[in-house]
Amino acid sequence: MQKGHCLCEQVQYEFDETQVGFGLHCHCKDCQRVTGSGKATVILFPLDAVNIKGEYKTYASRGFEGSHVNRGFCPNCGSQMFTFVDEIPGMVFIKAGGMEDTSWLSVETTCWTDTARDWSPADTDTMCFELNPPR
Repeated sequence: MQKGHCLCEQVQYEFDETQVGFGLHCHCKDCQRVTGSGKATVILFPLDAVNIKGEYKTYASRGFEGSHVNRGFCPNCGSQMFTFVDEIPGMVFIKAGGMEDTSWLSVETTCWTDTARDWSPADTDTMCFELNPPR
């Protein structure tokens, strides 16, 4: 089991890294805004492979292609941690920056290359998509 947490450690999680779906760099404008950077690096997991400890809040919004996105964050320190998409039930995206050990991590996909910033270009060594990758 691997572990991660928010900046203040009020919200912690454990996950089975062998259950990872895929790693993804997302350059959509929403990910840029919530991270304050050029992209979010997230890892997709089945929700039952993740054990979340502590209370987090969610912010609901509509994705650029109409999906219902719920971003989980620590109410104390504000760390962005999780993303739940209604159209992908039973799955959770975990922000890679909160993970304690990322030596096992592999990012295979980059999406929303059309909105990548010049100062944070898309990783062309990965499979790239102009918008969301196909489900």
